Order: sequence, then structure tokens, then C-alpha cells
Amino acid sequence: MPMTKKNGKPKKSELPSTLQKSGKKAQRTFAKAHDAAAKEYSDAERAYRVAYSALKSKFEKVGDHWEKKAKGAKGQAAEGVNADATKKHLTEIARKLDIPRRSTMNKSDLIAAIKKTNRREAAHSR
Repeated sequence: MPMTKKNGKPKKSELPSTLQKSGKKAQRTFAKAHDAAAKEYSDAERAYRVAYSALKSKFEKVGDHWEKKAKGAKGQAAEGVNADATKKHLTEIARKLDIPRRSTMNKSDLIAAIKKTNRREAAHSR
């Protein structure tokens, strides 16, 4: 089922819940990648994997929505968290998510805490 309308805009009702709460660019990125993959592969599961891969290349998951990655941020996205981001950036994300004791955490602890919070908030919003 296509996720974009004839005018190219995403069908919000067909997007995953975390994307419904995200910006238009994130929604459009996911929907267009999904439609292109569905057309090429004719496999719904594979289309979703391709769409999430395209989304994770430009966006990171913050709580129950997706935000554009910091300029110049590249690298591995682990559950939507940019594992190659600077500690300063990860601390800022943790601050947005109101993660306690974030200033005493090292980089790997910040990544784990952000992942845990993202999972909890996504499950809570469903």
C-alpha cells in the first residue's frame, strides 16, 4: 500500500506512530523510501527496513519522535540513536529527554539511557 498521496505528501494515517509525531521532512523521507522499495522489491517487510534505513541516515529518534541529526553527524544509528555523535550532543539529547544523572554518564551510558528512554516513550505513546 503506498504511503504517499498522488501529490507526493505522506499519508499520515499509514505512518508508524513515532513518525506521525515527527516533522514533515522525516515523514516524507520515510514514505518516499518505503514506496520506492515496495515498488522494487514487492515485499512489505523489506520496504519497511529500507525506509527505516533511509530515515536513520538523516534523523535520530528522540523519545517518541524523530529529529534531524546535528549537522555533520554521520555514523551508526543504534535504535535511532547516533552512536558516533559527540558526548556533548548525546548529553543535549538526554537533557531533552530529562534523563537523570546524565552529566555523570560516559558516552556508552548516555547511548544506553537514550535507547531505553526512546523504547519506553514509544511504547507509552502507542
